[in-house]
Amino acid sequence: MDHFQLLDGVLHAEDVPLTLIAEEAGTPVYVYSTATIERHVRVFKEALAGLDDPLIAFAVKANPNKAVLATLAAMGLGADVVSGGELMRARAAGMPAAKVVFSGVGKTADEMALALREGIGQFNLESLPEADMLSKVATALGVEATVVFRINPAVDAGTHSKISTGRSEDKFGVPYDRALDAYAHAAALPGLRPRGVAVHIGSQLTDLAPSRAAFEKIGALIGELRRAGHVIDTADLGGGLGVPYNPAVPVPPSPAAYGAMVQEVTQGWNVRLIFEPGRVIVGNAGVLLTRVVRVKDGVESPFVIVDAGMNDLLRPSLYDAWHDIRAIVPRGEKFVANIVGPICETGDTFARGRTMDVVEEGDLVAFMTAGAYGATMASTYNSRGLTPEVMVSGNKWALVRERQPLEALVAGDRLPPWIEESA
Repeated sequence: MDHFQLLDGVLHAEDVPLTLIAEEAGTPVYVYSTATIERHVRVFKEALAGLDDPLIAFAVKANPNKAVLATLAAMGLGADVVSGGELMRARAAGMPAAKVVFSGVGKTADEMALALREGIGQFNLESLPEADMLSKVATALGVEATVVFRINPAVDAGTHSKISTGRSEDKFGVPYDRALDAYAHAAALPGLRPRGVAVHIGSQLTDLAPSRAAFEKIGALIGELRRAGHVIDTADLGGGLGVPYNPAVPVPPSPAAYGAMVQEVTQGWNVRLIFEPGRVIVGNAGVLLTRVVRVKDGVESPFVIVDAGMNDLLRPSLYDAWHDIRAIVPRGEKFVANIVGPICETGDTFARGRTMDVVEEGDLVAFMTAGAYGATMASTYNSRGLTPEVMVSGNKWALVRERQPLEALVAGDRLPPWIEESA
């Protein structure tokens, strides 16, 4: 459920008409609903209610806007980060360091030092060389790092190949059959305190069976590690639960179904469970609001050209992802069209042969379910400024990231001395 509904013939974000936001903030612009974010957090918490003090660490990569993170922090969530920048954003938004989990295969020594100085709760290590580096950094700082290894369970999540992370050929984690050696290696290193295990098999999961299979393997590994003398008191089960994008395909499993499966599989583990939801919290809480530049005749279907491009919303170009497309003031008529942006790439296509509301030049359109992996993946390709972001709460709204001025794009460039001197 989301809080983007038609009221008096106009699509609203909660109690604010999107026409008003477009008029005052311009387009394209991302719009987030506070009520939807808060509802999704409550639903996820309720799904885990039978567990003993689980940590919900929001996957910051899904949406790192400070206002979004501050909203989540106020509801008690921590952060799953994959860079020093994400760590700084999470801390600036009020997320406690003890609730921060640092994931990712390419942590640098500088990022490790930053995280250690902040006093984060846990590093999810993905290789032995990473453990060696963290040991050196922690020892140099005179501190101890709490670590777990991310285990690659060789389980295919059945999702898009570019967001599958748990297959044996994927870059993530330590292979399952090398886990015991990895923990023995880490236990012998100074400055490290191995305390648990982690697993994450992919994003936009639409079937619980692969997650169950991965978790069952992790449960067996916990027993093996304990028998080998290791202390295991946490298990990070990652995230990835899918959200509905296309109304024509089956709805992904609910958080309640996911929570019931987790409680069944993890019974008797005697660990604190950690979860890293991202998309399921913010996906349906955001839309990308855009305006029709013109409608161009096509051979089979017209082209609806909007002022948002693939640099603003990359998912359709990168993953062939579906986003529902709605007119902000629908006329009650439908047509079949191709929806494209202004970028000089054929890949700047949001949909082909899509049945949608009839629109004309100047009309407003919303790409739905754009709160996750939308603005965070934006770029300045074609020298277009980064898209602004707006947050709504009831009948109030505010700009939470300004539109990047084009002057800022030019000002960031520097001429080398041999060109500047000859100018």
